[in-house]
Amino acid sequence: MMKEMILATGNEHKAREFREMLPGVRILTLKDLSTPISIVEDGTTFEENALIKARAVHEATGMAALADDSGIEVDALGGKPGVHSARWMGEDTPYDIKNAKLMELTRGKDRTARYVCAIAFVDEEGKEYVCRGTVEGEIARAPEGTGGFGYDPVFFYPPFGTTLANVTEEQKHEVSHRGNALKQFLRDMGDRL
Repeated sequence: MMKEMILATGNEHKAREFREMLPGVRILTLKDLSTPISIVEDGTTFEENALIKARAVHEATGMAALADDSGIEVDALGGKPGVHSARWMGEDTPYDIKNAKLMELTRGKDRTARYVCAIAFVDEEGKEYVCRGTVEGEIARAPEGTGGFGYDPVFFYPPFGTTLANVTEEQKHEVSHRGNALKQFLRDMGDRL
């Protein structure tokens, strides 16, 4: 029987990435639940926020829950937007505006940046696991590509010579912060899935 768990997200892009990288697991999302779950992400680290989400979903449903918290850290901005990446400049602000602001704020400065992803898993018995994945890059001078989502059009990955929005999904999964965190998750927890 296929393992089933709830991914604590309503973001279809993120759900698709998890489904592609965990093909042996039936992944439901918050949109599949009949009763909405209110989650306040008030942690100060990616790991804290991921655990807050996974715990909330597990406590509400009794099912195994998987959550991630991810974002971009820009060195010239002291690691910001960091855990506030999705809400930076306002939750409803389109990413093309956020991306333009990142390029503006790093013009003539250190452009190094990293994507960070923390994954938290709470199994049916309430046992918890957390891991982290990163990918190093820099803020591009101009957006490039139409794939991916969020900050991908301005996240330049030097080994590819382009942004993560300008490569295939398979290439992105191989090197991305979420891909690296999921690989660690599978190494550590694969026998429990």
